[in-house]
Amino acid sequence: MAPTRILTRDEELGAVSDDDDSPSGKRSKLDRFPLSRWELAVSLGVFLVFSSGLCCIYMTMPAAEFGKLKLPRSIADLRLLKDNLANYANEYPTQFVLGYCATYIFMQTFMIPGTIFMSLLAGALFGVFKGVFLVVFNATAGATSCFFLSKLIGRPLITWLWPDKLRFFQAEISKRRDKLLNYMLFLRITPTLPNLFINLASPIVDVPFHVFFLATLIGLIPAAYITVRAGLAIGDLKSVKDLYDFKTLSVLFLIGFISILPTILKRKKIYE
Repeated sequence: MAPTRILTRDEELGAVSDDDDSPSGKRSKLDRFPLSRWELAVSLGVFLVFSSGLCCIYMTMPAAEFGKLKLPRSIADLRLLKDNLANYANEYPTQFVLGYCATYIFMQTFMIPGTIFMSLLAGALFGVFKGVFLVVFNATAGATSCFFLSKLIGRPLITWLWPDKLRFFQAEISKRRDKLLNYMLFLRITPTLPNLFINLASPIVDVPFHVFFLATLIGLIPAAYITVRAGLAIGDLKSVKDLYDFKTLSVLFLIGFISILPTILKRKKIYE
């Protein structure tokens, strides 16, 4: 009897690719929910635990007009929320910061859209330095929670949603193992890949946690500074798209290029 060979991570992703490219694979991808019952139960359980903690924090906060509290979905919503929360943040700073952090981390962990509005709100209410610190801290904490949640149950979900992007990411990671921190910094600083995808895919393609954590903590600082600073002049902001104009994107890509410069120089020496 021939011995059983264990597939490597690249071969597993290649097998997923072959299955997805066949007609039957495409049909099964659309028809079959990617999570098993156990994985779905775990994800719901984690969500309920986080939700319960968030509710406990809100219940212990001083009384406020909770009917005015809602997650902003536009700049107009954000201005209204900022006006409603300004006095509350001044009167109960500790409770407010705790509620803000819990909400931001919850949204980041479970991939709920709107964290960019929370970052703008930090600038409007806390100023640049405190705002950047809070945004980077919360974004890193939420990304870390998302990383471990994906490590637990994320593989079937991400191979179902983004098989092509996952194969590309796996190939790029494999080519840059010796300078992986530089590459991850480049991805975090620039909008090359969505942060949501990076959070979910990193544990699937075996990005070490310490590399993921450092790249997230350091790489999010430039974008956090841009967003928080824009929150200071929230009255002049017309759209979220105004945050990332050509000049801003050029600066981010320049910083990103500097982060991968050691990798480029090392390859040049090897070829020489």
